[in-house]
Amino acid sequence: MDIGFVGMGVMGRPMAANLVAAGHRLVVHRDTPAARELLGTNVRYAVSAADATRASDVVVLMLPDTPDVEVVMRGDDGVLSALQPGTLVIDMSSISPAAERELAERVGRAGGHYLDAPVSGGEIGAREGTLSIMVGGDPETVDWARPILDVLGSRVSHVGAVGAGQVAKIANQILVGVTIEAVAEALRLVEAADVDPVAVHSALMGGFASSRVLEVHGPRMIKGEFEPGFRIRLHRKDLGLAVEAATQLDVALPTASMVHQLMNAAVAAGLADRDHSALRLVLDGSRP
Repeated sequence: MDIGFVGMGVMGRPMAANLVAAGHRLVVHRDTPAARELLGTNVRYAVSAADATRASDVVVLMLPDTPDVEVVMRGDDGVLSALQPGTLVIDMSSISPAAERELAERVGRAGGHYLDAPVSGGEIGAREGTLSIMVGGDPETVDWARPILDVLGSRVSHVGAVGAGQVAKIANQILVGVTIEAVAEALRLVEAADVDPVAVHSALMGGFASSRVLEVHGPRMIKGEFEPGFRIRLHRKDLGLAVEAATQLDVALPTASMVHQLMNAAVAAGLADRDHSALRLVLDGSRP
């Protein structure tokens, strides 16, 4: 399949590489040294998002935030300016559900198809093709996209109409963020009590408190190793989307809002590009 891939960041590069390895033909944007290092001459490098779109059956977006997606879609050299009837756009970024639905309407008016398909699993999942993918869109379009989605993820869940994927991703990020804070507070208490945190971590992993966050991020917090798998600034953005959606829907998210404020504090402390487990450092006022 001919695929245009827009977004050569930490997640996008290995995702593109997996599609190439599966036999798909890719045109990617942007042309960066990091993209060249991983993808080499196995892809064509586009000069714009429009260039990546013109001859593609499918266009995949993997970008940081809502404004990035809107610029790539609606700019003078954007996807919509070159979209051909029948082309499928799959947005795998994590953005506003409302913005996603508006973009889907524009693609539909241009004769194209649209899915929102945000992911969970971080850089490791992107590299290994084991992402969890939460998809919103028509069932027939989801089925058409399966040969792509199944390359990128080990779990593909169709959760509803366009925009539902983003709601599911927001829910995922609430759970992850709140659990990171809970693990951080638990370990802070253990250390303040002068109890071995490694021993406590092992004990907790054998009980009802066990979780993937405790398993992966507990040792990072204990060792003080916070090289990013998923950066605090991106998780803060996702919790900001949660707070925004809660305001629009008139629902209360007190704990998620509190963790969002703690991530604001982490960014203010210079931790924006550390792993989100570095939220642990905010509890004792540490800086990078």
